[in-house]
Amino acid sequence: MKIILAPDSFKGSLTSMEAAERIEAAAKRIFPGCETVRFPIADGGEGTVEALVNATGGELRTVRVTGSMGDAVTASYGVIHGDTAVIEMAQANGLTLTPQKERDLLRAGSRGTGEMIREALDAGYRKLIIAVGGSGTNDGGIGAMAALGVDFMDRKGRVLGASGRDLGEIADICTDRLHPALAEARLTVMCDVDNPLVGPSGATYVYGPQKGGDRECLDILEAGMKTYADVVERKTGISLHDMPGAGAAGGISGALAALAGAELKSGISVVLEAYGFEESLKDADLVVTGEGRLDSQSVRGKVLCGIGEACKRHGVPAAALVGGIGPGGRAIYEAGIRSVMVIVDGVMELSEAVRDAGPLLEDAAERMFRMIRIGKALG
Repeated sequence: MKIILAPDSFKGSLTSMEAAERIEAAAKRIFPGCETVRFPIADGGEGTVEALVNATGGELRTVRVTGSMGDAVTASYGVIHGDTAVIEMAQANGLTLTPQKERDLLRAGSRGTGEMIREALDAGYRKLIIAVGGSGTNDGGIGAMAALGVDFMDRKGRVLGASGRDLGEIADICTDRLHPALAEARLTVMCDVDNPLVGPSGATYVYGPQKGGDRECLDILEAGMKTYADVVERKTGISLHDMPGAGAAGGISGALAALAGAELKSGISVVLEAYGFEESLKDADLVVTGEGRLDSQSVRGKVLCGIGEACKRHGVPAAALVGGIGPGGRAIYEAGIRSVMVIVDGVMELSEAVRDAGPLLEDAAERMFRMIRIGKALG
């Protein structure tokens, strides 16, 4: 029996690798001698580089780059398959890197992410995967693009800074100094949301509040984002205003698409492709995945949805272990996940469930495998 273990992280409690190890331990007890293959999953947020490097036998490169508030931070990018660099925005400009009391969305910029991309290009890599989840910025990606050689200018031709408050002053964009390697590079942005750049469902009003922006700040940023998008469309012919996914990570996805030729793809599809996941399904008997909470968002291109759809294409049954089920979660059955088991085993506080997530997950996995064993006997 070959079982593929492909869980996401259980945020705040278990990494995807720790979750895979817990599920594996239960599988070995109930199905002694079974073959297990671990694919720790990340869909573009924190831990994406670690997951991809660990699963593919890659390596990490450490660099010093500019943090969101202008401070210097140490970040790592991954190298997988020998020719592909994996950049994680959360390493340089992640929300958790800035203490809450120091967050200022008007000052925050994405320059560090652009510096990591530049480092990878300078090192000779021409295939780049850019994971943009967990960002702490809302600058339309102008910080990252400035690090790659793009100049954003005001009405007097002066080069502007590269933070959120500069968006409204942009009158022209010059790409003459754009990093030359981008012309031959293939950039893929792991983008697991379909928000456009502007409007009620855009980057600013949807994600700005969780990054520390109050109403006044958000209104300033939204007005600036519209000005910026207008200039981008005039210069490139590409409209970011309502482009699906352009609003991911404060707009950096849209900037990379319009100014660097990046392709926006579902985060989970990029990870599964990098793993060669579908190839591994050809002789698999079962896939077990999981995440902290299953709800309506899970069926919109997230981890469980991507894994379920891949399994459905290959006729491999897939089951999920989750911390809880919210509204809309049952739709996951249509995406190829055949069964879902909640890991909590009684009434408990959230803090207790987070604290004991490891034992709870392993116990739930054992119960699930026991039920599967019964099903095999009945079959």
